[in-house]
Amino acid sequence: MKALLCTHYGTPDDLVIADLPDPVAGEGEVVVRIHAVGLNFFDTLIIAGKYQVKPAFPFSPGAECAGVVESVGAGVTRLSVGDRVVAYCRHGAARERIAVPEARVTRVPDGLDDDHAAGLCVTYGTSYHALKDRGDLKAGETLAVLGASGGVGLAAVELGKLMGARVVACVSSAEKLAFAKKHGADAGIDYSREDLKETLRKLTDGRGVDVIYDPVGGAYSEAALRGLAWGGRFLVVGFAAGDIPKMPLNLVLLKNCDIRGVTWGAWAELNLDRYRENSEELLAWAAAGKLSTHVHAVYPLAEAAAALKTIAARKVMGKVILRV
Repeated sequence: MKALLCTHYGTPDDLVIADLPDPVAGEGEVVVRIHAVGLNFFDTLIIAGKYQVKPAFPFSPGAECAGVVESVGAGVTRLSVGDRVVAYCRHGAARERIAVPEARVTRVPDGLDDDHAAGLCVTYGTSYHALKDRGDLKAGETLAVLGASGGVGLAAVELGKLMGARVVACVSSAEKLAFAKKHGADAGIDYSREDLKETLRKLTDGRGVDVIYDPVGGAYSEAALRGLAWGGRFLVVGFAAGDIPKMPLNLVLLKNCDIRGVTWGAWAELNLDRYRENSEELLAWAAAGKLSTHVHAVYPLAEAAAALKTIAARKVMGKVILRV
């Protein structure tokens, strides 16, 4: 089979396509014939050795995929050959076939194509876990989403609306703001032109927002924290800006608020049943048209370097998909 491989830490241009033996399903595993792979920002980090997960060389990037079950191992009871599925595999999906534990695989409902299904596991899974399990987001509350046009940000906008919140999209350009509003944001802030803290307070009549979803980090995190309401929750999702902010703890004290970490991948590994429940709910919503799972662009496997560079440049609105 063909596989996109990282043989040493480097840039997207250092990735190679090579032939590998087809995988065999072990006990409790299924082999998925992959049709589409969802790429994420952390794929640009994992191939550079800058991510907390460091697989042994050679490895394939790609943490999520959609395809068809081609074979099943001993002990598999929930899935059958021919089932359309999505799989969360942490890394290794940018190839033609992969063996995955059955517990990480979920059936795809009718009405949802492979490209849109492939990009759902990580971004929507992360955002749903963040808002539901870590943020305790309630209907009627105000949610501010930083990086609201990116993969996890757009998912947070759509899920926040679905959960009954008033959503404020915080982005870095007028184009991204229009995109986020098209996908359900009630209000928006272009923080390249507006003061983030002051505008968050203005939009809430001086009260501040109830929940902040921050996958960006960098210079805007403290400003967002200053725009948080009394008793609010600040969700630390990632650092796409590249800089890890140092937050003044006196603000946490004075606002009686929480800063909560969101590490979806580790949570999913420790709570596979709950992960699958969330995934089934998200897939059903997507199939019903309640979530867009917006695809920014689709690239063939041979053009993976160009796809990853687009993500690294923060030019993506929604998801980038590799078609295998």
